[in-house]
Amino acid sequence: MKLLTEDLKICVVGLGYVGLPLAIEFAKKYTVFGFDVSKPRIESLKAHVDITQEIDVRDLKSLLDSNSLSITNKIEDVSTADIYIITVPTPIDKNNQPDLSPLLQSSEVVGNVLKEGSIVVYESTVFPGATEDICIPILEKYSGFKLNSGFYCGYSPERINPGDPDRGLVDIMKVVSGSNFETANFLTSLYSSIINAGVHTAKSIKVAEAAKIIENVQRDVNIGLVNELAMLFNKLDISTSEVLDAASTKWNFLNFTPGLVGGHCIGIDPYYLTYKANSVGIDTKIIMSSRQVNDNMGFYTANSFIKEYKNSVKYKEDSKVVILGFSFKDNCPDHRNTRVIDIYNELKNFGFEVTLHDPLVDKEQVMHEFKVNIVQKNIKNFISDYDAIILAVAHDEYKTIGKYINDEAFVYDIKSFLDFSDKAL
Repeated sequence: MKLLTEDLKICVVGLGYVGLPLAIEFAKKYTVFGFDVSKPRIESLKAHVDITQEIDVRDLKSLLDSNSLSITNKIEDVSTADIYIITVPTPIDKNNQPDLSPLLQSSEVVGNVLKEGSIVVYESTVFPGATEDICIPILEKYSGFKLNSGFYCGYSPERINPGDPDRGLVDIMKVVSGSNFETANFLTSLYSSIINAGVHTAKSIKVAEAAKIIENVQRDVNIGLVNELAMLFNKLDISTSEVLDAASTKWNFLNFTPGLVGGHCIGIDPYYLTYKANSVGIDTKIIMSSRQVNDNMGFYTANSFIKEYKNSVKYKEDSKVVILGFSFKDNCPDHRNTRVIDIYNELKNFGFEVTLHDPLVDKEQVMHEFKVNIVQKNIKNFISDYDAIILAVAHDEYKTIGKYINDEAFVYDIKSFLDFSDKAL
């Protein structure tokens, strides 16, 4: 196995929310190849543009100029790497079943360029056993090598928190594991060289896979519980936020808040675990119940809005409604698995004229994936034109728009975020 030296060559496969920050940090100490099958993604990065907004593009430019980092969509350009780190998406299909095709394809691509002594690390979220039972056989088939003799393998789950400026890659403790003791130790040293928060070495690849997936399952279950409680309190005409404020005065209360659950982690990962559980005969009632609650929150929110709006004195026929925010998370351009689309579709089904506004998302990607238009002009200039406003995502840009909202407009603030204090001036 190659020693951990500055002449180490690392290839990061997949340059999205996970792979690009990883490539940037490793390139500050080693020679790094960034590989992505998307030619437009490669071209934009070479032009120092990152649509994920997860890195400092000055770092990108500096590393590209110094040749510490090179990026390509041609696999032959990365064939001299010693370590391949696979960070491709692991989505679900329309039936909520794991879609491993990006992982399988990248394993095949990497298998074709492996040389003796190479290490392959997976960071994509999977169910326990996927690395050893599915990915490694593909690497063996296409490389002609055997695990732990011709090549080595590890699993180090990603913990990227999109849109969080205070918890970047180096600030979050990393979990690593290896196909044998030596590989685990090597990868611990490798990741320790860039992660300030420390590294935890798991006892096995399966342990690391399971640890990653339950992080998000746990959050999904807790949010599902609070969402269900919010529905109850709404029926009882009790303020959920006031209940949570009171309950959180106890030291061991877990203060989760209700809301839409989207993104690539919490809204997706539980299905990977339930898939594996079903394959071994375990019925995950709590996990699936939480998933059903959270998956339906967009529709519930839309119908709650409709009911309250139509019962209010501000209701108008042929109302113009604007939904503020489309991404899955506050102050983040990531729109993957957003549940705001459910609110939009439900309102359209009820005949409302609906505008979607979000200053951060890539409107071309949204149009391609959802066939809806995103308005991105300054909301302050036309918010007064709407009869009803739904605050779905609490982007900072929306904080102070309260003073621009028409007094006759009906406001449905899902996040209890809007500031109307200036109205009193």
